[in-house]
Amino acid sequence: VQLQASGGGTVQAGGSLRLSCAASGGTISTHAMGWFRQAPGKEREFVAGISTGGGSTRYADSVKGRFTISRDNVKNTVYLQMDSLKPEDTAVYYCTARFVRYSRSSTYGSEDDYRYWGQGTQVTVSS
Repeated sequence: VQLQASGGGTVQAGGSLRLSCAASGGTISTHAMGWFRQAPGKEREFVAGISTGGGSTRYADSVKGRFTISRDNVKNTVYLQMDSLKPEDTAVYYCTARFVRYSRSSTYGSEDDYRYWGQGTQVTVSS
């Protein structure tokens, strides 16, 4: 599965952005999906995850209530709606996928859980 993230950009604090992650070379309907981010000088960190059918989600505490992960298995795309953005949300955002044979309601929050990674998209939030 190849993943292509898009939708990044520069926005003022309090604004919104919607990231998209389009998959090719396979269907995401059998994959749990996630978003991670990496700020300059920091390690990559988990942001949000969603189960194969979309019925289960999980979020990092730092984005809970502000970000929403969703998926459209028909369009083979995963989204990250980011609202009330803060300067500390500035980072390169990566989408990722993990094949799931069973446990279709599971979500995953560790880098080691995921196999497929897309290139990043830069999000910059100005104060």
